[in-house]
Amino acid sequence: MKSISRRSFVATAAAGVAAFGALGGSIPSAQAQRVETKSDWDLAAFNKLANHPARVKQVFDTGTAGGSIFGHAVNSLNGLEYGFGIPKDQIQIVVSLRGPANLMNFDDYIWKKYQIGAMLHINDPETGKPAESNVFYPGKAGAKMIYVSDDIENPHSIYSDSSIQALQHRGVRFLGCHNSTQGSARELMHAHHLKQPVQDVYQELLAHKLPNVLIVAAAVAAIALLQTEGHYSYLYV
Repeated sequence: MKSISRRSFVATAAAGVAAFGALGGSIPSAQAQRVETKSDWDLAAFNKLANHPARVKQVFDTGTAGGSIFGHAVNSLNGLEYGFGIPKDQIQIVVSLRGPANLMNFDDYIWKKYQIGAMLHINDPETGKPAESNVFYPGKAGAKMIYVSDDIENPHSIYSDSSIQALQHRGVRFLGCHNSTQGSARELMHAHHLKQPVQDVYQELLAHKLPNVLIVAAAVAAIALLQTEGHYSYLYV
């Protein structure tokens, strides 16, 4: 099986975490945000995910902005289905993005308006300049998700596509973190010298989350429930 490509800017993304260290440091602070209650969340969707009847359930977790976690998810999907013969309907993978990584859960509007690429030192692989769009989302096959080959060894197949869009097409669920989103809203306000209430920026972020991203109260708590109640295996990337 060929190794997964589409990682040319991962090293650059990792370097951006240091430059955006204030974001990573402020997000987990419980003193900085209101503690939400269960009525604020789509618990039914989360419980359905936690109790998914798949034979193999795995959660990938990261706080680092960059594409390496997506490559790991692709490798696991391919290995389970083709290396171990697990039917794809018996595989459920969850990707949890928190801290700076949570910004990968938002669309091009947010990336352009708030200059996310420049803040995280993530360059667009096509231009070599700071990304003004979410370079982690779009797949290789376009909006209609039509690939030139269904051969697992073909680098142009979905089996070598580590984009968020391709992973979602293969059934991977993405979790966003409320605490991280609140932290991002505060940091974006500070970076751009904004004066409006932080809740306005927070709601704007939520309005521009990627399709099918499930926002949870706290990613670290959601992971605990996936492990203890859902019996998901855990891998930190």
